[in-house]
Amino acid sequence: MWTVQNNYVYEEFVFEDFSEAFSFMTKVAEEAEKLNYHPIWTNSYNKVKIWLNTHDEGDIITDLDYKLAEKIDALQQK
Repeated sequence: MWTVQNNYVYEEFVFEDFSEAFSFMTKVAEEAEKLNYHPIWTNSYNKVKIWLNTHDEGDIITDLDYKLAEKIDALQQK
C-alpha cells in the first residue's frame, strides 16, 4: 500500500528471495523508462523500497508518480 512520506509516494515490497526482488526491479525499470521516469529505490536481499516524486516539477508529487505506482502495482499482481 503506497503512502505519502516527506513529499514522496512510498512503498516497500518483500519477495521470496533476491532473485525475485531483482526481477521485479527489472520490470519496474522497463515501465519507468517508458514514462521517462527515474525512481529512487533501494534493494536489500528480498526487499525493494521505492520513493516516487517528479524531479522535473521541483520534487513534488504529481499524477505521473501515481501513474507509475499503478503500473508497479499491476506488476505485483502478475
